[in-house]
Amino acid sequence: MSFNEQVSGDGGDKILIVEDSPTQAEQLRYILEKHDYQVKAARNGAAALAMIDEDRPTLIISDIMMPEMDGYELCRRIKTLDGCRDIPVILLTSLSDPLDVIKGLECGADNFITKPYDEEYLLSRVMDMMENRQHEKEGITISDLEINFSCQKFLIKSDRRQILDLLLSTYEAAIRKNKELIRARDELNELNEQLKAANRDLEAFSSTVSHDLRKPLNNIYISCQAIEMMYESTLVDGCRDYFRYIYNAAESMNKLINTLLEFSSLSSRELDRDRVDLSGMARDILEESRYSEPQRQVEFHVEDGIAGHGDTRLLRVVMENLLGNALKYTLLKETAVVEFGVTEIDGKPTYYVRDNGAGFDMASAAELFAPFQRLHSEKEFEGFGIGLSTVQRIVERHGGRVWAEGEAGNGAVFYFTLDQ
Repeated sequence: MSFNEQVSGDGGDKILIVEDSPTQAEQLRYILEKHDYQVKAARNGAAALAMIDEDRPTLIISDIMMPEMDGYELCRRIKTLDGCRDIPVILLTSLSDPLDVIKGLECGADNFITKPYDEEYLLSRVMDMMENRQHEKEGITISDLEINFSCQKFLIKSDRRQILDLLLSTYEAAIRKNKELIRARDELNELNEQLKAANRDLEAFSSTVSHDLRKPLNNIYISCQAIEMMYESTLVDGCRDYFRYIYNAAESMNKLINTLLEFSSLSSRELDRDRVDLSGMARDILEESRYSEPQRQVEFHVEDGIAGHGDTRLLRVVMENLLGNALKYTLLKETAVVEFGVTEIDGKPTYYVRDNGAGFDMASAAELFAPFQRLHSEKEFEGFGIGLSTVQRIVERHGGRVWAEGEAGNGAVFYFTLDQ
C-alpha cells in the first residue's frame, strides 16, 4: 500500500515511522495524524527500505534500538539510496552517550528527538524539518569529514545544515533535560523542607507524649509505694504481689517510653565526628556488667587498638546494644564468651561482636533489625525489640551498614562498618 492510499487528512506531507514497538508506533501515528500528516509504520529496517522503494516519504522518524538493523544503519542506507539523500531522518534516542551524536552525524541523520517526548516538542521538530526541506533549493554540500572521538575514527557525510540541525536539536535536548533536573531539584528541596517540618512535629509530639505519659506513671509509682507503706502490716501476700506487679509494669512502660524517645531522636541529632576508641569503649561497657551481674561467668575478649570515626555518643549506643545483646543471649550458658574485634570485608574495616549464646535461624535474619520484631519470646529474654533497629539507624547515619550471622543454639556474630 502506498502513502497516497492511506490519506488521513488534507495535508500532503508523508511520514514513515520505523519502530519495533507497536505501542510506540501507534502513539506516534496518533499524534501525527491528528495534525493531518499521512503516516505509515514499519516494524523494522528491512520493511522500511521496502516501503521507501515503493513510495518515498517526506520525512522518516526511526527508533535507534531495533533488532537486526538499528536506526543508525537504516539511516546510513537511506542516505545512499538514489534520490533519498535529501529525505530528512529523525532518530529517536535517549542521548545517554556523546557517541549518540557522533554516530548520528556519521550516518547522516538530520535530527534527534529524545525519549520520552511530549507532543508539542515532537511536532516542533517535525515542522522544522519540513520547513528546512522546503527551503533547501540549492542543495549545498560539503566534502566528507573524518573526525576522531573517543579513540575512534568517524566519517561524517552530513551537509552543514544537517550538522547544524543535529547539534541544535542536541543542545535543545540538553536544555530540556537541565530544566527537568532543576525542577526535580526544586521538588526535592521542597520535600526536604516538608521532612524537616515533619521531624520538628515528631519531636514536639514525642516531647508531649513523654510528659503526658510520665505524669500518670509517676502517680502509679507513688500510689503503689504509699499503699505498701500505709497498709504493709494488713496486706495479704496476694495483694502485695499485685501491687508489685503494677509497680513493675509501670517501670517497664517508663523504660519503653525512654527507648522510643531515644529512637525517634536519632534521625534529627547532628553528628559530631571524631576518632573513637572502640576497644576502650567495649572494655568499659563489659566491665560495668561485671558489677551489675557479679554471679555470671563471662569471658571477655577485646582486641586492642580498634578505633572508628564517628559520633562518640551514638557509637556508644551501638556498642552498648550489641554487647548488651551478646550478654543477654548468653544468659543460659554456664560460661558465656563475648568477643569484640575487627576484620576486613570487601576492602573495608568491619567491626564485629561475637557470642556463644542462643543464636538465631538465618531464615529469620531479615527480621532482626525491624522495630519491635523479636526472634525470642520476652519470657526467654527481656527487651522491646528496639535495640538492633537503633543500631541500624545509627550505623546508616554514619554511612555504614550492619548485618548478622548466626545459628540457633550456637551463637551469633554482628558486623558493622563505618564511613571512614
